[in-house]
Amino acid sequence: MRSTTALPARRWDGSPTRPHHCPRALRVAKDSPSRLLCAAQSARCRDCGNRIDWYTRTNQHPISLHPHEMTAAAVPARHRWHVSSGVAHPAHDGTPWCRVPHTTLCPAHPATAPLTPQLAELRRHLTLRTRHLLDTGAFTPHPNEPAPAPLTTPCQPARPVVQLLYCRYLAPRPLGDIRCVAQTRLRHRCTHPILTPDPPTGTWTLMSATPSHGQLTLPASEMAVYDLGQLPYTEQLRWRTQRCPLHAAASQAADLALAEWEVFDPLLHHSHMHPRLPTTNRHRGRSN
Repeated sequence: MRSTTALPARRWDGSPTRPHHCPRALRVAKDSPSRLLCAAQSARCRDCGNRIDWYTRTNQHPISLHPHEMTAAAVPARHRWHVSSGVAHPAHDGTPWCRVPHTTLCPAHPATAPLTPQLAELRRHLTLRTRHLLDTGAFTPHPNEPAPAPLTTPCQPARPVVQLLYCRYLAPRPLGDIRCVAQTRLRHRCTHPILTPDPPTGTWTLMSATPSHGQLTLPASEMAVYDLGQLPYTEQLRWRTQRCPLHAAASQAADLALAEWEVFDPLLHHSHMHPRLPTTNRHRGRSN
C-alpha cells in the first residue's frame, strides 16, 4: 500500500527538500572597475614556481600579489597592498590584514631591503618550496636568454615594442600571436588574434630610444617600434585592452585574462631593442 504522507518542504536545517536552482552565467557589472570575471587570476611565478594572484591596479597595469593575507603589523608600510572591488591599491585600508607583492618575497630575486622576521620566514618557506619543485622536476625556470635563432628567420622581434596611446609597451610575444583576452559564448578564451589583416594597421618605424626621464644615455640611438599612434583612439584602445575587433564591439563580454602589455623601460628591456626594421630575412653566414 502506497503512503500518502507528503514530504516536508524543508529539512531539519531549514534548507529546501528539492531546491531548484537555475544555472546562471557570471557577468560583469557595468560599473565594475575590472573586466575580469574573477577577482584574481591564479598563476605560477615564472622565476620561482610559487603560486601568485594577478590583480589589476588603478592604472590598468597588472601586479602579482602573494595569495594569502598577512598581518599588517608584520609588513612594512611600503609593502602593504589591499584589494577593493577586484582592483589592487598600494596602501593599507585600515584593517588588521594586508596583501604583499610577490616581488618582495620571490626567492629568485635578491631582497631590495631588510625584511621583517615574518616576511623573512615566509621568503625562506618559498625558497624551500622552489627547491622542492626543482628537485622533483615539477618546475623549470623561465630562461633569461632567448633560444638561438635558426639559420634563416624572418626579422621579426620575439617581443616587439609597440607605441599606442602616447606610451610604449613591450609585447608578450610576436604581434601575430597576441590573443584576445575576452570570453566567448562557450565560456572559453577567444582564439582570435588582435592583429587583423584588414586596415587600419600600424607601421614599423625607427624611433629614438633616448630616455626622457633623466636616465642614462643608451648606446643605441634608434630602435624599431610598431607605431599605432596614427590610428583612431578606439582602435588604439582595442589594442591596449587586448581584444579582437569582434569582442571590442561587444562591451558586455568579460575578460578571462589580464592584458599582457608591459610598460617599456629602455634600461630594463634593452635586449629587446632592435636598430633595424623587420622587413627582410636574415641569413646567417660566414663573415668575410
